[in-house]
Amino acid sequence: MMIHTVCHSDAPAPILVLGDSLSAAYGIDRDSGWVNLLRSRLQTEGYPQLVINASISGDTTAGGLDRLPQALQRFRPSILILELGSNDGLRALDFRTIRNNLAAMIDLARENGCSVLLLGMRLPPNFGKAFTQRFQAIFTDLSREKSVPLVPFLLEGVADRPEWMQDDRMHPTAMAQPRMLENVWPELQLLLQGISK
Repeated sequence: MMIHTVCHSDAPAPILVLGDSLSAAYGIDRDSGWVNLLRSRLQTEGYPQLVINASISGDTTAGGLDRLPQALQRFRPSILILELGSNDGLRALDFRTIRNNLAAMIDLARENGCSVLLLGMRLPPNFGKAFTQRFQAIFTDLSREKSVPLVPFLLEGVADRPEWMQDDRMHPTAMAQPRMLENVWPELQLLLQGISK
C-alpha cells in the first residue's frame, strides 16, 4: 500500500480515503485520480485538511475492516471516505457480510471521533435486476440506519459513458476522474463545513 502525505502534529486532522481500485487510480496515472484531484480542490477552496489515500486495488470490505484500525490509529482522521463493496459484489459474496463489514467500519470510525462519508456503488446490469437492486440497497439502508451521508453512486454520469471507461469496462479513465470528484464533493463539503464550525 502506497501512502502519500505525512501528517504533522500541527496540521488539522486529515481526510482518510479507504477504497479499492476506483480510488487507487487503477490503470491511470495516480496524479490523475479523483483522490488526488480532491487534494487540489481542498487547497483551492481554502480547506487545510490533508488527504490520506489508503486505497488498494482489489480490496474488499473484509480487507478494509482488517486495515482500518491501524489506519485510524496512525492518521487520526476527522473524516473517513468509505469506498468499498464493489469487489465483494462482483464476487457475489454474501450481502449480509458486506453490510456487516461496512457497518463495523462506520462504527469503528465513529468510536475514534471520525465522521464518515459512504460512497455507494452499483453492479453491472448483467448481474440481473433483483441482485443489483439488493446490492445497491446495502448502501442506502446503511446510510439511513447509521445516519451517515451517502453519495448514491460514485460512478454516476461515468459508468454509462463508454468513452470514459477503460477497455475492461470496469475502471474509469483519467477523463472521468473530475466527474467522480464532483459526485463526492457536495456531501464531503457539508462534512467539512460541520467540522469547521
